[in-house]
Amino acid sequence: MSKLGTRSFTLLQTVTSVGLSALAWAVTGVRPIWNGSQPSDRQRIYFANHASHGDFILLSACLDEKERARTHAVAAADYWGKSRLRRFIAQDMLSSVLIHRQWTDEAQNPIAIMLSVLDKGHSLIIFPEGTRNMTDAPLLPFRSGLYNLSMARPDVELIPCWIENMSRVLPKGQFVPVPLLCRVVFGAPIALAPGEERRAFLDRARQTLLALNPRPQTHDAEKSNPVFRKTSCDHKSLEHRTRSDIRHDAQRDD
Repeated sequence: MSKLGTRSFTLLQTVTSVGLSALAWAVTGVRPIWNGSQPSDRQRIYFANHASHGDFILLSACLDEKERARTHAVAAADYWGKSRLRRFIAQDMLSSVLIHRQWTDEAQNPIAIMLSVLDKGHSLIIFPEGTRNMTDAPLLPFRSGLYNLSMARPDVELIPCWIENMSRVLPKGQFVPVPLLCRVVFGAPIALAPGEERRAFLDRARQTLLALNPRPQTHDAEKSNPVFRKTSCDHKSLEHRTRSDIRHDAQRDD
């Protein structure tokens, strides 16, 4: 990744960026929703939910060409660096920043690598969950990277971004996208408060991101709500009575 941070945006990266953005718009009709923030020339860290390899492509497609050229997605080296082809795709085509999730050498320190990119004036796309979310939960707990970056570079804007539907467009193990409408919601920037502890900040950042979900998952909250349980039971009873009436009427007509 070090060479990525020092070189200009190459012709290959430009063509790839334009081509993937056009593909993202064609397949998903992606609609950016700026809810508390606006497109800007300011240096930023976009942090988003993560359920598909196509997440950062969709988010990047919502940025203008200039911002897209200087914004790099952070990706796992243990996946994208497994082969020369994957590394070529990630670094030379997609202009990604590869980090090691299990690192032992100080040269592989992921925070140091990301800070070196920020110090060159670039922006980042990061996924604080640390991995793709394959669970039923809307969002996994956040790892410490977002907090550490915010501590080290407090002047860089932190923009929460909720990516909707991409896990259905490009599920795990699939390489051909399914045409479905998608949205990316960009929220208001957040910042580390003076004296705010790591866990408190990460919980606040996570809740800020969850609040951007256009279709929040309220299933667990509803199940614990006695009003919902009663309404649900009444609905099932009504459904049962309706089906019984239909069967009774059908028998009577015969």
